[in-house]
Amino acid sequence: MTDKFVAAIDQGTTSSRCIIFDHDGAIVAADQREHRQIFPRPGWVEHDASEIWSKVQAVVAGALARAGLRADQLSALGITNQRETTVLWDRATGKPVHNAIVWQDTRTSALCNDLGATDGQDRFREATGLPLASYFSGPKAAWLLDHVPGLRNRAEHGEIAFGTIDSWLIWNLTGGTDGGVHVTDVTNASRTMLMNLSTLQWDPSILAAMRVPEAVLPEIRSSAEVYGTAVGALAGVPVASALGDQQSALFGQACYDTGTAKNTYGTGSFLLLNTGDTPVASKNGLITTLGYRIGSDRPVYCLEGSIAITGALVQWFRDQLGIIRSADEIEALAASVDDNGGAYIVPAFSGLFAPYWRSDARGVITGLTRYVTKGHLARAVLEATSWQTREVVDAMYQDSGVRIRSLKVDGGMTGNNLLMQHQADVLGVPVIRPKVSETTCLGAAYAAGLATGVWSGLDELKAHWQRDVEWTPRMEDAARDREYANWRKAVERSFGWLDEDSRG
Repeated sequence: MTDKFVAAIDQGTTSSRCIIFDHDGAIVAADQREHRQIFPRPGWVEHDASEIWSKVQAVVAGALARAGLRADQLSALGITNQRETTVLWDRATGKPVHNAIVWQDTRTSALCNDLGATDGQDRFREATGLPLASYFSGPKAAWLLDHVPGLRNRAEHGEIAFGTIDSWLIWNLTGGTDGGVHVTDVTNASRTMLMNLSTLQWDPSILAAMRVPEAVLPEIRSSAEVYGTAVGALAGVPVASALGDQQSALFGQACYDTGTAKNTYGTGSFLLLNTGDTPVASKNGLITTLGYRIGSDRPVYCLEGSIAITGALVQWFRDQLGIIRSADEIEALAASVDDNGGAYIVPAFSGLFAPYWRSDARGVITGLTRYVTKGHLARAVLEATSWQTREVVDAMYQDSGVRIRSLKVDGGMTGNNLLMQHQADVLGVPVIRPKVSETTCLGAAYAAGLATGVWSGLDELKAHWQRDVEWTPRMEDAARDREYANWRKAVERSFGWLDEDSRG
């Protein structure tokens, strides 16, 4: 049998990648390019969507060249993406009307406060599963419509297209101004705060409340189906999946059974628990979201804990403080001491996400004495990721009644053995890393391959998943409880730093 190859584009917060997989789910070749991070004001984060599209084209060409393959040897192309990052573009010219507003951006805090003035942060939670927060893309679109001169009128007349990055890429891949397909999938749509979780369609009452005209919106489709056929360098290749990056990692980790969970450690960290075909409402600061939908099958829902800053804290430690020269140096520095010396770092750089959703919080370092060294601070940087994850796992149990028996992990930080051991210690369950660590790309490839017959079904994909390393808990219960209590005290000290009138 001629081997079948599937390509996946992973358009992330800091870079774009393309990875080509074979029929066994093994990596054949990959290419990656970074793009600029634009910070116009404190709390504002933007990307140039045109630059992203250029980098995506470059990594696709690079991956094909490294694999020694032609585009016509690809069976399908899948897409996974940073989720809430928001683009508005001109349908006639194909040009973005403004820089993309990134998921980390906090400029819509005031708008969200206004929307929740009467009914509070949970105004749209029953319909969308989401709290009112600057994280999500619907308010970002509303902000652009209000602040780019003349844009709202053009949007109402159908001249402007809205999309998260998946929609922007699919539109360009399938022809752009010459017949590009304007779609999104249920996972990305579920992060806009504009889609109804039950109907899987745009919610008219929420659109009216946010003043987002339906004319700008993409069509909502499943996560695995052929949306269209690529043109240009990938001419003829079916564009056959779209999944938000965290849902794609869930899919690539083969978390297809109710009660399975994964955590991805990147710029932020995102823990998803499969809750089956019925959405579970959260009362403990989590998000109810779509996990995936394969073709016309029933959708699968998740509880998600979104942590804004984990890997980005290591970058801050390297770039802003200059204590380390490269990210991988932090493990040896942290291992030079036995514990954190009583120091805790809460990285609320743009507020706190799950389970608090506090846009007024800002980062703090607590417990400092003259005993504390840079080694203790390095350890506190890593431990901040473990403790934030523990808070999310506790909230998931409170919402669902499901205690996770193990946690599948992926992302760049899983290469840090000290962190992964501490993660197992504070959770009290095994932490497991798969052999194929690029699970985000793999999930998009799997979904595209399912849509085009490369793989027969979920059972075949489950059989591909293999364990690489497992960390088991070593920490005594008393030590875990004591340190967790200290962490919670540190988090409380991060609250209330931003005044109401300075949230912009």
